[in-house]
Amino acid sequence: MVRVGVVLLPEERWVRDRARWRQVEDWGFDHAWTYDHLSWRSLADGPWFATVPLLAAAAEATSRVALGTFVATPNFRHPVPFAKDVLGLDDVSGGRLLLGLGSGGTGYDASVLGPPPTPGERTRRFEEFVALLDALLTQDRTSAQGEFYTADDARMVPGTLARPRPPFVVAAAGPRAMAVAARYGQGWVTYGPSFAPDETAADPVAAQDRWWDGVAGQARAFDDALAAHGPADAPAPRRYLNLDGAPVFSLASVETALEGIARAQALGFTDVVVHWPRADGVYAGDVAVLEALAGRRPPASA
Repeated sequence: MVRVGVVLLPEERWVRDRARWRQVEDWGFDHAWTYDHLSWRSLADGPWFATVPLLAAAAEATSRVALGTFVATPNFRHPVPFAKDVLGLDDVSGGRLLLGLGSGGTGYDASVLGPPPTPGERTRRFEEFVALLDALLTQDRTSAQGEFYTADDARMVPGTLARPRPPFVVAAAGPRAMAVAARYGQGWVTYGPSFAPDETAADPVAAQDRWWDGVAGQARAFDDALAAHGPADAPAPRRYLNLDGAPVFSLASVETALEGIARAQALGFTDVVVHWPRADGVYAGDVAVLEALAGRRPPASA
């Protein structure tokens, strides 16, 4: 059956947030994630904490649930120091880390360090970022010279507990990113197609159906990417769907969430992700719905 994970936005001070991460585990969810941004969209002027120390604290506060980045990008990450962060998170979590990776968007994170890359540069940078990160996390020493990154005898001792490294869960919608996911990923994640707000406001039900049609098309495209670029002897990657990429919030009701899980499974997804409800604004909802989903979701297979 489909595994279910929860994203907790990094907005709360740890003295309060610790209880949320423990609750996700106690409710029996399979994975817990947080965004890897410096700020994010409508929440850019509010509280927002760093990803790596938050996940380290969450690792100490939990014992079973997998923990992940949703998703880390080259917008402000360099593979060499980031690989050291990954090494530490893998160690503190006892090998429970899921490394969500994406090419990076065009918002604040893309320009805070200087002029943002062109779309073509962003794609090439992502390909190089993932390849170098893979090398760094599977070798004691790595040297490389690329278009965007240099590593000169970068050392990663003693290596990760997860072998050969923590699983890469690669976000991809287009063909080149899907090729990266097929080549390097132990998981593929999609948010589904994007629609402008005015496209969904007029007829949310029709927009929801179009979103699911788009997700189905992406799933077929990833099948093609796997056939063309996937290692012949590798296990099939897990497939993650962010249910909150849809026009209707997944936790609008338990029935909405369960319908989303069922539709995702029918399209071949092994995992879905929902967001811990917020009091207002983006992902606004009732935490009681998340608790109810924990009690009613189908049991996940290994």
